[in-house]
Amino acid sequence: MKQTHGEKIFQLFNYLFLAAASLSMLLPLLNLLAVSFSSPIAADSKRVFLLPVEFTAASWEKILHNSDLWLSFGVTLYITVLGTLLSMLASILLAYPLSRKEFLLRKPIMLGIVITMIFNAPMIPFFLTVRELGLLNSLWVLILPGLISTFNMIIIRTFFMGLPGELDDSARIDGCTEGGILFRIYLPLSKPVLATISLFYAVGYWNTFQRAVLFIRDPDKWPLQMKLRAYLTSPEELASANLLLGDYNFNTTTLKAATILFATVPIILVYPYLQKYFVKGAMLGSLKE
Repeated sequence: MKQTHGEKIFQLFNYLFLAAASLSMLLPLLNLLAVSFSSPIAADSKRVFLLPVEFTAASWEKILHNSDLWLSFGVTLYITVLGTLLSMLASILLAYPLSRKEFLLRKPIMLGIVITMIFNAPMIPFFLTVRELGLLNSLWVLILPGLISTFNMIIIRTFFMGLPGELDDSARIDGCTEGGILFRIYLPLSKPVLATISLFYAVGYWNTFQRAVLFIRDPDKWPLQMKLRAYLTSPEELASANLLLGDYNFNTTTLKAATILFATVPIILVYPYLQKYFVKGAMLGSLKE
């Protein structure tokens, strides 16, 4: 259908708004990238915008040869991969029975689950519970307390409820069990929403910070965000030795930029592989038949 003049103008403003929003998110990353590859004098004098000034890779060489940073990277990667797998498994196993109309207790159980979205556990009882379970200073404390996100589970449940009931009937006639229906029929049909929720969980685990501050005392078990906080608040820890030796190819400003990118870019790179599922999954899981 041919667009009217007003619709064309409206579409143009939409494109301009989306382009401006995209630039507002992209430009800070490009600026950090340029600063990380610039000389200390150029970075401190605010001469760097989108392109490096007096190019040098000294900051990245320092970052990539820092064993403590790689140790924290490994911790974060571990909790992200394992946590996402366990969270997806637990969310799916909870969402499936709650989506079945024949499950008589699904409404009161859902009410109890939804209440947890409104009323969070008080901090002191939460801390005491974690301590009594022996999870203090353990990597499991970064995974188990937040294993299931109520919001994410509800999206999966809603998606399951939207699948045709005839699939269940046909599968049962063929002798399929409830587990077979879930893993052989529902999950293959749920790739969009599962990919979307997996990304939500992965980003949450990658950005783990609050629980690490509360429960992790051993610096060797710090996730990447904790190490990043330490470097941003005391960047001289990373640069002091080299500066004392007279290495002035980088300073705290360029090191901060490189460290932020080191902690941010890996999780961003996951998105292109899930992009084809992301929009479809978010929309399908948010609608109820």
